[in-house]
Amino acid sequence: MELTYRRFDPSEGDALVAFLTADTWPFHGTAVVDADRARRWVADGRFDGDDTRTFWIGDGDDTLGLVRLMDFGDGTPVFDLRIRTRYRGGGVGGHALAWLTAYLFDEFPRILRIEGTTRQDNAAMRRTFRRCGYVKEAHYRDGWPGTDGTVHDAVGYAVLRRDWLTGTTTPPAWHDEPS
Repeated sequence: MELTYRRFDPSEGDALVAFLTADTWPFHGTAVVDADRARRWVADGRFDGDDTRTFWIGDGDDTLGLVRLMDFGDGTPVFDLRIRTRYRGGGVGGHALAWLTAYLFDEFPRILRIEGTTRQDNAAMRRTFRRCGYVKEAHYRDGWPGTDGTVHDAVGYAVLRRDWLTGTTTPPAWHDEPS
């Protein structure tokens, strides 16, 4: 598999709506995206704007997923990663996370860190974060409402530019609470 990353063009709105509505996204705020909601997201500029860039993840003519980068103007970007069901578990997510990390640090020299959050029960993404040099920095109890009414814990990870450059990880100072 030779993955490619191609920037989304707003003229591809119909293709994006088809992508979002053709699969389920169990670890996202909206697990099933209906066409009206997807069209609103596209019309609102959620996938392309001054502070947002979206890229198709491809392999030849096949679209495997989507990476949406957000808030890169404020120095601490976050991202949304969606991999089609049939490609999950095959390393696409790890490749995409490594790619987006390098892209952001290379493209935006003032970025010092990149953050990502996932649900506590998304074990695959949590392993992917760690394999790609991201460090757990936060655990948000009851921080992620599910579409079925269940509330999940959310877990936050980040990578620092200096750690990425040196291939190291710097753990947070967990025991710094004042007495």
